[in-house]
Amino acid sequence: MDPFLEPGVLVRHPTEPEWGLGQVQSVAGRRVTVNFEHAGKQVIDGEVVRLIFVSDDPRAVR
Repeated sequence: MDPFLEPGVLVRHPTEPEWGLGQVQSVAGRRVTVNFEHAGKQVIDGEVVRLIFVSDDPRAVR
């Protein structure tokens, strides 16, 4: 699993671009909870899906 995944980090889902930008809410083992702009809260298996890192500062993206 990617070491950049920690609460507050901004990510995108590689196969669900319509979900928009997501912010990592929590990481528990391989379960990553992300709140996406257009899909709400999703629990992602970090061993199956490699989330795309966008930024570790939400102010840098908007």
